Amino acid sequence: MTATEMLLDAVDLARAAAQEEAGVDRVGAHVGVHGEDEHSVTHLFEAEHAGYRGWNWAVTVAQAGEGFPVSVSEVVLLPGEDALVAPEWVPWSERVRAGDLGVGDLMPPREDDPRLVEAYVHSDDPAVEEVALEIGLGRTRVLSREGRLDAAERWAASEFGPKSDMARSAPAHCGTCGFYTRVAGAFGAAFGVCANEIAPADGHVVHVEYGCGAHSQVEVDISPMVPVADLVYDDAQLDVSE
Repeated sequence: MTATEMLLDAVDLARAAAQEEAGVDRVGAHVGVHGEDEHSVTHLFEAEHAGYRGWNWAVTVAQAGEGFPVSVSEVVLLPGEDALVAPEWVPWSERVRAGDLGVGDLMPPREDDPRLVEAYVHSDDPAVEEVALEIGLGRTRVLSREGRLDAAERWAASEFGPKSDMARSAPAHCGTCGFYTRVAGAFGAAFGVCANEIAPADGHVVHVEYGCGAHSQVEVDISPMVPVADLVYDDAQLDVSE
């Protein structure tokens, strides 16, 4: 018998190793074998564990060379193609989404957060530099260019952006509305805050090209639907002359 044949024939040896690891009742039928290299193969057995559907006990057996016996190299539990597996783990800091934070929750930024830079030192926002030179006070960290672009893209794609259904059906843009309050700094060229309590965007950051039906210049035609003539003839009565 060749070395390969001996490795493929070592099903009982592999099963015994799996049973020693998992218990006799938890090792099911032999479901396959695949070669690792010229000196080893892995035998697969169904795992009879509740909650481990599709998993297999994988037992690798090896032979050092001609004349050496087949021995067990490794016993592990591995998922098969149809196995139930947990989703890929994602760090909690990357799982948090907008709206997830509640009262009392804390979400500190990462130390290497690319959206923030040291104020007055690496800031490339002219408005920030101007204030810093004027009063000599300010925040420790400010938005970097990447942070501003990220926010601008997010706001422009929101429900208060120029491509929203409300904006497309509006009679005019926010940039020409009396309720539009422009924000300071680099964002001012494209964004402001709505100050109309009737508008759906009241208190929200809106794009200059957003708009709604509460625009300050909206006018409603209140003229009667049926035109009224200036001169009216009353022909309900007849004048009789003799």
